[in-house]
Amino acid sequence: MSPRLTGDETALWQAAARVLDASWTGTATAASPALYPHQWSWDAAFISMGLARHHRARAETELLSLFRGQWADGMLPHIVFDTAHARQAFFPGPELWRSERHPTAPNGVHTSGLTPPPLHALAALRLHECAPSVDQGRAFLERLYPLLAAQHHYLAHARDLGGGGLIAICHPWESGQDNSPAWDRPLSALRLPPTAYAPAHIPRTLPTGEDHDRYVRLAALMREARYRPGYLRDEHPFAVEDPLVNATYLASTHALAEIAAIVGADPAPHRAHAEHVHTALLDRLWDRETCCFRARDLRAGNLLPVVTAASFGPLLDPDLPAPLVRDLVDLLLSARFAGAAGYPVPTCDIQAPAFDRGGYWRGPTWISTNWLLWYGSLNHDLPVIADLLYGATMRLVRQSGFREFFDPFDGTGRGGHDHSWSAALVLDLLAARRATQAA
Repeated sequence: MSPRLTGDETALWQAAARVLDASWTGTATAASPALYPHQWSWDAAFISMGLARHHRARAETELLSLFRGQWADGMLPHIVFDTAHARQAFFPGPELWRSERHPTAPNGVHTSGLTPPPLHALAALRLHECAPSVDQGRAFLERLYPLLAAQHHYLAHARDLGGGGLIAICHPWESGQDNSPAWDRPLSALRLPPTAYAPAHIPRTLPTGEDHDRYVRLAALMREARYRPGYLRDEHPFAVEDPLVNATYLASTHALAEIAAIVGADPAPHRAHAEHVHTALLDRLWDRETCCFRARDLRAGNLLPVVTAASFGPLLDPDLPAPLVRDLVDLLLSARFAGAAGYPVPTCDIQAPAFDRGGYWRGPTWISTNWLLWYGSLNHDLPVIADLLYGATMRLVRQSGFREFFDPFDGTGRGGHDHSWSAALVLDLLAARRATQAA
């Protein structure tokens, strides 16, 4: 068990910084050296924001290192593999994705074939906001802007599978919420090929979130189709519009417009696209009957039933109408989420049959989702919610250390120890609180 982090906020800061220092590889930050030795794109966005508070040069290197893995079509992969580790150091490794065989993949860099929630433009803008000088911040953005613009161009043209303005994930791992119960129904529709060992095996009605054969099967189908957008749009069996993924897309599109203005590019196309995504988010994912956002299964043509922490992701939309904000806050504070959890926010509706307090993304609290909801609450001037999320996050790490995730009822740390994004986001939260107090 991780030791309790006693002492003042300076001691907590120093402990978080030590985690990031120990995870630094020289070019990037391992998500968690013992479990996740490579560079995860979703993690790197969060980590860079914490590093900006601790070691500015590393923060810039983190994002630039990640974009070494960007494909020529603009796709930013969800993993960039560190070749210093054995190919067997993590499964699935490069052998599943075979990126080296794809003509648009980068030479000499092994990556996955999936793409993560696009939080990167927002992360880059936050790096700029805490740069020691305007010129230094602008110089970094000038290097990164064309890469970010290419990422967004890929998403808009290759991942709007429903044609309504939102981007779709084609694998649960693209959501950042790998085994969320939101994916159980679309995964259950996936037909697995028979195996030599169990040709007559009858699958469960719904996956449990641990059916790795289904995850590998989806990845293999994408690889065999050479990740072609036409295949993903017309044939791939898993295609879901997720509210959290699209909320990060919208927030980063707004950030991309600001970055464009800073570097002397035209922000107007990004602003217009942000308005388009905002409208689509309300039209396609808001459920008027239950007054919350739900993921949409494009293959089945309906909204998925399970409510998760992703439903609160649209708080990242600065233009979310006030009545919808109130509905989301009411749900967040209800007995289905923070109201019944001693250490919010649980990642699944506590009253849902699929809820599992120790089940990775099926119930535990994660610092990353707490941070996203904290940031969204600031967008809408919700200081009570922001303070709740700040306080809960600090209690978690003081009690259990910088764990991968936490029990939402008693705060017990679970998963990996010394998780980099947990440490990084604590640094960002502490720095933001200090800046507020100083003002």
